[in-house]
Parts: sequence; structure tokens; C-alpha cells
Amino acid sequence: MSFFPCSCPLSCNKTRSECQKKSTHHQSEPSTSTSLLSQPSLPLVPSLSSPLQSSTVEQQCLATIKGHSSYVSSLALSRKSLFTGSSNGEIRVWPREPPSSSTGNIVGAGSGGVKSLVILGDKLISAHQDHKIRVWKTNDDVKYKCVATLPTMNDRLTSLFSQKSYVEVRRHKKSTWVHHVDAVSSLALSQDGSLLYSASWDRSFKVWRTSDFKCLDSIEKAHDDAINAVVVSRDGFCYTGSADKTIKVWIKKGNHSLVATLKKHLSAVNALAVSEDGKVLYSGACDRSILVWERLSNGDDGDDEELHMTVVGALRGHTKAIMCLKVASDLVLSGSADKSLRVWRRGLLEKDGYSCLAVLEGHTKPVKCLAVSVSDSGSDYSCMVYSGSLDLSVKVWSLRVSSV
Repeated sequence: MSFFPCSCPLSCNKTRSECQKKSTHHQSEPSTSTSLLSQPSLPLVPSLSSPLQSSTVEQQCLATIKGHSSYVSSLALSRKSLFTGSSNGEIRVWPREPPSSSTGNIVGAGSGGVKSLVILGDKLISAHQDHKIRVWKTNDDVKYKCVATLPTMNDRLTSLFSQKSYVEVRRHKKSTWVHHVDAVSSLALSQDGSLLYSASWDRSFKVWRTSDFKCLDSIEKAHDDAINAVVVSRDGFCYTGSADKTIKVWIKKGNHSLVATLKKHLSAVNALAVSEDGKVLYSGACDRSILVWERLSNGDDGDDEELHMTVVGALRGHTKAIMCLKVASDLVLSGSADKSLRVWRRGLLEKDGYSCLAVLEGHTKPVKCLAVSVSDSGSDYSCMVYSGSLDLSVKVWSLRVSSV
């Protein structure tokens, strides 16, 4: 099964056109992938991770959920349910506690591959390969209805007849600024849920007001290549990661403006996650490293953009591309094309670095998406981790992490 938008040797999320240009190169030099994998990942960046420590975590795979007929590309958790999206456009909903046997209820199907899912109150929002964003709602947790498709009809009509509403999206091709013109790859919500951010392979990201889903802002040509990930910190900074190997930092001052461009990865950036306090950014790429960036400034006028965030080190252990990242409490979870998940824990002190608490293995193909929930229980806490894979399954893992 073809599971990425390209056939790059490092399983990255580059655009189809880029890979078509380079496919002959990869075929003529089959040793390229092997030589890259044998080299240290970002050798100039120090490692923050200590050797695997298994004594502080208990792990168990509780269930393997099957029901999709194509690979699982996105996950989201609500208070009661797990939502799964697949590459053939199907969205299913399951109980959060894994049932002994179930294929889940179908929320929607056939709307273009599902790239991202987020929960907003009683609504589920999905991003699709067909350039659309869809909003679903239920009253009984069983039957779901699509209540909006973005851009909304009102946005489309408002912009249709105004010449100023058209922007150049390709050479000799224009579209209204409210439309994405390629796959919508990632979604994120602001801390208060009032804004929805959407990133796309068309190199733009857009901002939508969630009260009526009106498009408020669009940053065209935000990157030089496809945008694969978008996250928003609790204090309002927006981070976008792209196949152009960069991460860009944006802040809303009226419209969104660029604060900094972070350059350190050697290949396409596939995944981003931000710490709960907003001061640490994690980025995963085809170069097999998870980079850890720490905030130095708040992007105020006069601040040097190079000082906004700096790389403090890398988390290493995966042997292939990093495909997804999640942060929960002081844990960082990563999924990779090497078919495994890793659980990292940040030390209490800066000198403590990060410990790799566990390596979760069981999928037979790359891990594409993650969801996680944490519950406290005295001095310890437990996690439920959900991992979606190209092997068409979702695995449910139980982790009990001891305080040290």
C-alpha cells in the first residue's frame, strides 16, 4: 500500500511534485538511504536523552483495534470517545476504554483522506486530502452529522466577486484567499478554543473563528514547500513545520506576523508538539531526531528573531523518520517509521535532561499518529496511549509512570 504522499527513502512528507523530480536520483543511487541511516543524526546537536530506563514505567498493550480498510492517519480523544481517521476518508468513533470486539461507528466516509482531527466541545473537526475542513456534531454519541464545510458558503460567496479576494496559488492560477488548494495536513486550536488553525501542502496556513467558522486570516506562501504540522502554544505563538526543513514562529498582532525562522533540521519536518507551559517546542523530521527548542524571548518588537528559540539538544533512538509527537504532562511521546513508539520524560532539573522510559513495539508498519490521556494517582500517574499505524490498526497502551 502506498502510505505517504511520496516514496522518499526516509519516509518523509514531501510534496508529490518534489518527489517526482527526485525519484530518478533515488533510483540511480540506491545506497543513499543506507548511507544516511548509518550516519549520526544531526551530529552537531548534543543528545539530551540518557540510556533506556525501564524501572520507572510499567507498560502493557491492552488492545489492538481493527476496523479500517486503509491506514490510520489521525486520532483524537474526547471525554468519552476515541476518533480515528483513515487514508480513504473514513472516520470512526470508539469507546475510549477498548471493547473486547467492535468495529466502531462510522462518523463519515468518502470525503478524501483524513489528515488531522481535533475536538472542540461537542464538535469534531476533520482536515482532508480534498482541501476541505469538515465540522461534525452529535447529540447522542452515536449518529454524527456534518454541520459545516470550510470555507463556509458565506465566506465563499463574500470572496467570489471581489477581485481583491484572489491570490496567486500557482503560476497562472489564482484562487480566493479563503480556500486551501491542496491537502489540509494539520489542525490546531488556540488555548481558549476561539481560533482554529489549518496548515496545508499549498504552503499556507489559515485562521478560522470557531464561533461561526469565518476565515479571519490567511498566510500565503508561509513556507517554500508543503506545511506538514501546526501547533499553538498557550500564550498564542503559532509554529508551522514544513518540508522545506524549517519551522516558523508566528504571533497574532492584528493579522499573524513572522517572529522567527528556526533552521536546524536536515530534512522535512513532519511533526511538532509544544509543552504545556509553552516554553519548549519539540520537532520531528525525516532525519530521525527529535529536536528540543527552548524559548529565549517573547518575540517583542526589537527582539532578534534568532533569539526567540534555540536548540538545546536532541532526543535520539528512533532509526527512521519521526512521524508524530505528543506532549502530556512531563512526557514526550514519539511515533516513527521504524514501527515503534518511544516515551521520554523530562528531568526536574535542566541538568537531568530526558530519560527514555519505554519503547513500545507491536505495530508491523510505521506509526503515523498518536493520542494520549494522563490521570494522576497519588505520587504516580498513569497514561493511556493510542497509536495509529499504516498496518490499519490502532493499539491501546497502558503506562504507569512512577515518580522519581
